[in-house]
Amino acid sequence: MSTTESPSLFQNLETLSTHELLTGINSVDQTVPLAVAKALPQIEALVETTVARLREGGRLFYIGAGTSGRLGILDASECPPTFGVPQGLVIGIIAGGDTAIRKAVENAEDDTEQAWRDLQAYDITEKDMLVGIAASGRTPYVIGGLQQARQQGIATGCIVCNAGSAVAAAAEFPVEVVTGPEFLTGSTRMKAGTAQKLVLNMLTTATMIRLGRVKGNKMVDMQLSNHKLVDRGERMLMEELGIEQPEAAALLKQHGSVRAALDARQ
Repeated sequence: MSTTESPSLFQNLETLSTHELLTGINSVDQTVPLAVAKALPQIEALVETTVARLREGGRLFYIGAGTSGRLGILDASECPPTFGVPQGLVIGIIAGGDTAIRKAVENAEDDTEQAWRDLQAYDITEKDMLVGIAASGRTPYVIGGLQQARQQGIATGCIVCNAGSAVAAAAEFPVEVVTGPEFLTGSTRMKAGTAQKLVLNMLTTATMIRLGRVKGNKMVDMQLSNHKLVDRGERMLMEELGIEQPEAAALLKQHGSVRAALDARQ
């Protein structure tokens, strides 16, 4: 049995008080970063390969089902506003299509051929990077997609939460974060999902920094799509250039981005 499907270490959950439930969930959640830390060498290899592919003009693809697929879509969707990269540089694909983002699509994850068909719709090539996300490490949709991508010479990685899985075997650069039993037996949206989100944060943040999408510790290429982000951009300019808010606001309005404003003044 995979460790993500192992029985919870807590018994008779329905008899516990709210305080006991929350304390129990919190106690097991604290083990997740430690599990991620053990996988840092694998994560580093995945980041380095992803950086190399994107530098050569490639894209980063995620494939997954259920929670794993939704996490990939979330990470992909946040890259353009955070780092100012084009839409379509990071692409998340979920088994069952966009309907499955909000509503489970029965049996979608069991088709070993569908992921490759979904990827072909984006004209994936050997320049690109494909990462499969599967808590169990046995999702047929993800396994099939990785296997067929490798046959086409496409670099492949994965994020799984069990050791020695079929998904990891199908990927050149596997990341195995072994999170162990869930508080609620088998509910991998919990610890496993948290671990996957942490690794995805690491993957795209480190990759974008390596690609020059950050200056100092600031998101200088972020899209100024709301008042909060405009305010953040003004504060960046005030700090970097030692100017007051009215001048920062004028610079930002003139140049359209924090990076462009900094480049114009430095």
